[in-house]
Amino acid sequence: MTDDPNQVEGKILVGKSGSGASGVFRYLNLPLGNRHGLVTGATGTGKTVTLQKLAEGFSNAGTSVFAADVKGDLSGISQPGDSKPPFVKRAQDLGLTYTPDNFPVVFWDVFGEQGHPVRATIAEMGPLLTARLLELNDTQEGVLNIVFRVADDNGLALLDLKDLRATLQFVADHASELTTKYGNVATATVGAIQRQLLVLENQGAEKFFGEPALDISDFCAPTATGAA
Repeated sequence: MTDDPNQVEGKILVGKSGSGASGVFRYLNLPLGNRHGLVTGATGTGKTVTLQKLAEGFSNAGTSVFAADVKGDLSGISQPGDSKPPFVKRAQDLGLTYTPDNFPVVFWDVFGEQGHPVRATIAEMGPLLTARLLELNDTQEGVLNIVFRVADDNGLALLDLKDLRATLQFVADHASELTTKYGNVATATVGAIQRQLLVLENQGAEKFFGEPALDISDFCAPTATGAA
C-alpha cells in the first residue's frame, strides 16, 4: 500500500477537485476503462493534460493506447519528462510528488517527416477505395477494376503510384488483346485516370503509397519495438 495518490492500484489519477487539504483526488477505475467518455471544458482547463494522464495511466497498466492527435496537442507524451520548476511546484500545490517518466510511444506521421511513416500499398487499397480517392466516375472505375484484375492475373506488383501508372499504360497498350477477356478499355478513359493520378501525386500522395505497408496491429503494440 502506498500513500502516493499517483500510485493507487487499479486506478488512474485524473485530477483533483477543490484545493488544499479539502481537495479530493479523482480517479478512473481501470475495470471501467472500456466505457465511453467525454472530456470537455474551456481553453486552459486541462483537457489535453487529462488525456495525457489517461494515456500514461493505461500504458503503465499494460494497455496499448491509440490517440488520433490531429493538432499535435498530445505529441509531448513522446518525449521524456522533465523536472521543470513550474511542474514541480504545480504537483506540490496538488499534494503530489512529481517524478519525471517516459513511455513507449510511436509517433505516426502520414508524411514521414516528424515521425514513423504511415504507408499502404495500392494493392491493399483495392480498386474501390482507390477509385473513391481518385474521384472516378462509373466508367473510369470499371477500367480501374480491369487494371487491378490484369495486374493480379499477370503477377504485376501494385505497390505505389508508379506501379499503377505503369499497369495503366500496359492495359492501354494491350487494350485490343484484353477486350474479349476483361471488357472494353478506352484509351481516353485510361488517360483520364492518369490525370487524376497526377493530381494525387501533386498533393504528396506518393509518400503514403509504398512499402512497408502498415499492419493494423502496429497501432496496438505494447511497446515501441512491438514487444509484449
